[in-house]
This record gives sequence, C-alpha cells and structure tokens, in this order.
Amino acid sequence: MLIVHDVPIMSAAPVPPSGVPDPELITQMADILRGGQVTVLSGAGCSTESGIPDYRGEGNAGRARAPVKFTTFVRDPMARRRYWARSAVGWQRLTQAEPNAAHKALVTLEEAGLLTGLVTQNVDGLHQRAGHKNLVELHGALEQVRCLGCSALESRETLQGRLLSLNPKLENLSAQANPDGGAELDDELVLGFEVATCEACGGHLKPDVVFFGESVPRDRVERAYDWIAGSKGLLVVGSSLTLLSGLRFVKRAREAKQPVGIINLGPTRGDELAQVKIEARLGEVLPAVVAELGL
Repeated sequence: MLIVHDVPIMSAAPVPPSGVPDPELITQMADILRGGQVTVLSGAGCSTESGIPDYRGEGNAGRARAPVKFTTFVRDPMARRRYWARSAVGWQRLTQAEPNAAHKALVTLEEAGLLTGLVTQNVDGLHQRAGHKNLVELHGALEQVRCLGCSALESRETLQGRLLSLNPKLENLSAQANPDGGAELDDELVLGFEVATCEACGGHLKPDVVFFGESVPRDRVERAYDWIAGSKGLLVVGSSLTLLSGLRFVKRAREAKQPVGIINLGPTRGDELAQVKIEARLGEVLPAVVAELGL
C-alpha cells in the first residue's frame, strides 16, 4: 500500500438514501478543485447515466459476456463476425446517447480554467460532444475503424452504411446493449452476418480502440503523466480503477503528494489512496461541486 504521510485521509460516505450528496463531502471535493491545476480521470461510470452500460458498474456484476480479446479478434473469423454483427445493431443506440449532467459539469470546470486536462478511459466520444477540448482518449474512440492490413482509417458511420447494405435485415433490429457499443444477438443472426472488409486492400477491420490484450499507446500515457506532473490534484470520476491503465495515474498523483478525489457509484481499487471519496451518481455530485465553486 502506498502511504503519503503529509496528505491527510478525509472521510468517505455511502450514497445517502435520498440520493443527495453529503454537503460536507461536496465542500471537500470542491476544495481539491478550488485552486485549479487538477487532472481528471474519467471511466465508464461517466457514461452510464447517458444509457451506455458498464462492464463492472451498478447492475452488471453478473454480465455474462466478457469483452473480446485482441488475439481472439485477430485470429478467429467467427469472433470478428460476432463482434461486427453485434456492433451493427448496437451502433445506432450508441450514437443516440447524449452527454449527461456529469459531462456538462466537467466542461464547466474546464471552461473555468480549473483543469490541467481530462484523461478518459471511455471510447464513446461523449466528452467531446459535451464540448470538452483538452483531453486524452487512453483507449481510442469507436468513431473510426482501422484496417489491420494497411492501417487505412474509415469513419464508423461510413462503415455502418456498408454493414447494413450487406445485412439489410439488421437495419431496424433492436437488442440489449452491451458496454462495447454492441448488442446481444441470437447465434442465427451472427452466423448469417456478412462482414465488411477494408475498401483499400480487402483486409480485416477493427475499431480504432485498445482491446483487452493490447497496450495503450505510450504517447497517450506520457501526456497523461505530464498533466499529472503539472497538477495540484487528481479527480477520478466513474472509474472502478480495476485496470492498471487507470490505477497507475492515481498512484502517480499520490507519489507526487497530490490530493486525490474519487466519485464513483461503488468501491474502487483506489479508495485507500483517496483523500475524499463520494459514492453517488456523478450527475448528482459533479453539478453540486460546480455549484459549491460558484460556477
């Protein structure tokens, strides 16, 4: 366990029955932001209130399907067919998702000059759609796809037209959404799905995001580290910090003796490293923090 002796550990509280955040904790969270130069790390919990589910969040502990691994996607034609069939059905719902109160509150903090930058583990593009400017997408973005053969890029929206042209019976189909932007489909629909290939070379296409088993590009990690090095605090929103890709930034902030605030609906791997922890919905907490700051 990492211990920083000169940064006191403050209180943490579960979400109150009313759903209204504890005013004292709101003040403590605002104090981390009050002087500015704070880096934000956001996770999937920032998007659940926009209707995009989370693998580990509230109500998903029993989710049966794990995310596809990179080696499986590359080597297994059926895995690619299954991924793209599910994506073809789930894409419309993903694009219809709108930024929520949490996204908008973070934009307000950025516009007030309080943030060094925002590092997101999300691939849904909702931070940008809310108006956020200075951010790093650690895991890439679903809005474009890349050819595994020639590295040519194509917009996901353009690919969607090609997928539905090849598989017209899926166009008006709706199904249960999954965290990766796909949807649950019967095996029969998957087996009959025709996969689109790269228009430049005929190669296999992959969403331009980091799959499990891949490494986050080093330049993205270094930019995030640079932001933390130039910050006076770290705010974690909507991340369980289960993966090292997020937890390492909390550890880096603590090594720099910076206060860490965590807002998440449920426990995280960084709770013992946080000076302030609030367990409540981001759409309730972040607007309250913004109001406490007088923004």
